Amino acid sequence: MRIVITGGFGFLGRQVTASLLSTRTFRGVPIDRLVLADRIVPAESQAAADPLVEIVRGDLADSLHEVFAEPVDVLIHLAAAVSAECEADFDLGMSANLDTTRALLEAARAQSAADGPVPCVVFSSSVAVYGSDPALPLPPVVSESTLPTPRSSYGIQKLVCEQLVADYTRRSFIDGRVARLMTVSVRPGKPNAAASGFLSGVIREPLAGLPAVCPVRPGLRVALASPRRTVEAILRIAEVERGAGKGRLDGALPVNLPALTVSVAEMLATLRRVAGDTVADLVTIAPDPDVEAIVGSWPSAFDNARAAALGLEPDPTFESVVWDYIGDHPDAVLAGTSLAEGRPGTGR
Repeated sequence: MRIVITGGFGFLGRQVTASLLSTRTFRGVPIDRLVLADRIVPAESQAAADPLVEIVRGDLADSLHEVFAEPVDVLIHLAAAVSAECEADFDLGMSANLDTTRALLEAARAQSAADGPVPCVVFSSSVAVYGSDPALPLPPVVSESTLPTPRSSYGIQKLVCEQLVADYTRRSFIDGRVARLMTVSVRPGKPNAAASGFLSGVIREPLAGLPAVCPVRPGLRVALASPRRTVEAILRIAEVERGAGKGRLDGALPVNLPALTVSVAEMLATLRRVAGDTVADLVTIAPDPDVEAIVGSWPSAFDNARAAALGLEPDPTFESVVWDYIGDHPDAVLAGTSLAEGRPGTGR
C-alpha cells in the first residue's frame, strides 16, 4: 500500500500523516510507503525521519513524475493556494489549484491506463463552492443537493476540480472522493492567507497573549470544524467502501464535512468565558469589507445527514473546540495562566 499526501507538511497534511503513522495501516492493510509531497520540508519534522516516509520536494506540478514513479494506491490531495491568495492573484489560484489538480488527475489516469491500480484520489474541496447569488439565494440549510454558486475565484477553482474528479471517476480513471471542508478552527501556528484565517486568529492569538483583529461583524454566523474532526472526516472518506446503504459512499457526490454553526460573537463570548476578560479584550473589532464579502458569502448551516451516514458528527460546542486546542497545544497558551494546565477537572 503506497499512499501519497500532497501538501504533506502543511497543517492538515501533518495531522493526516500523524494519524496514518500512528496506525501504519489503511483499510486494514499495512502501509508500505507514505509519500509526503510538498514545496518545503521543515528541518524539525519527526515524520520526515520515519522509515515509512518518502519525501517528494518541490512544486507539485513539477514533481508528479516522482509521485507516480511507483504505483499510487491512495492519494490525498491537500495542496492548494488559499482563498485570499486566489482573490489577490488570479493566475496563482488557477495554476496552483486548477492546473495542478488536472495534471495530477492525468497522472492518475495514465497509471490506470498502463494497467496499474486505479488510485483512490481524495480531493479536499471547500465550503467556498457555495455562495449567495442575488438571483439564487442560498436556502437556510445547505446540503449536497444545493446548487453551488461560488462568489470567489477560490470557490470557482474548487468547484471545477470537483467536477473533474467526478468525471474521471465516472470514466473509471480513478476512484474519486470529494470532501468539502468547513473552515478549520482553531488552527495552531502562524496566520495564513486564507480569508477565514481570523476565525482561528481571534482565539489563537489572545490565548498566547497577543492582540488580534476581527475583520467581520460579530453577528456573522459561520460553519466550523475542529482540526480533530476534519482529519477524522478526511480519513473516513478515504477509507470508506463504495456502494449503497448506511456507512458506504454512494457515487461521486461530494460530502460536506460535519459543521458546527456558531456566530463570531458566540466565539468571542466563549473565549471570554474560558480565558477571562484580560485575554478576550485583546480582540479588536475592525470590519474589512473585502474579508466579509468572501466569508459572508459562505453558508453557515448545513444538513449533516450524508456525513452522519458515514459515522461523522460535528463538534458538540465551540467551547469543546477551544479546550481541545488548549489541550493539544499547551505551549501555545500564555505561560503562567491556569489555561496552560488544560480543561478543569481533566488534568489536561
